[in-house]
Amino acid sequence: MSCVHYRFQSRLTYDSLQFEGLNITVGELKRQIMRRERLKFCQLKISKAQTDEEYTDDDALIPKNTSVIIRRVPAAGLKSSNRRFVGHQAGPSAKSSQTGDSSLLSLEQLLKTENLAEAKASEEDKLKAVMYQSSLCYYSSRAAALLRTSASGGAQGFPAASCWRWTTQTERES
Repeated sequence: MSCVHYRFQSRLTYDSLQFEGLNITVGELKRQIMRRERLKFCQLKISKAQTDEEYTDDDALIPKNTSVIIRRVPAAGLKSSNRRFVGHQAGPSAKSSQTGDSSLLSLEQLLKTENLAEAKASEEDKLKAVMYQSSLCYYSSRAAALLRTSASGGAQGFPAASCWRWTTQTERES
């Protein structure tokens, strides 16, 4: 049995793929790797590990005992899901919240709104409201009230865990 050693660019260790014969085509190697790794909706780019030369032709032969590096690429026609949030971007949404447009909802009104997607507000305010609403399920009603006051500048932060346990114990005792 012959084998080809492969690793994905994001991994540190090599895996081996066994096949019959002296060579394997690039297309067959791609099919076997996709089946073995259970990959869907992507294309693979294969390059030699030693020379970093990319195999572009699916009919090219890869000799046995060769080490290759695999790179995943989104399939043609699909958008990449590699998105990152960039904060403090001066765009039209940030300008609209600073100008004080009366048709836009304030942050206090957004915190109570259920459907933020259709709310008339700046994107920055919508994101703040989403962050606030998503964290509410982790706090009790008293903690949520403290969070609300600290967000508006009323309280000076959240009490420490030991203080919180002490206050809840004294409330249970009384």
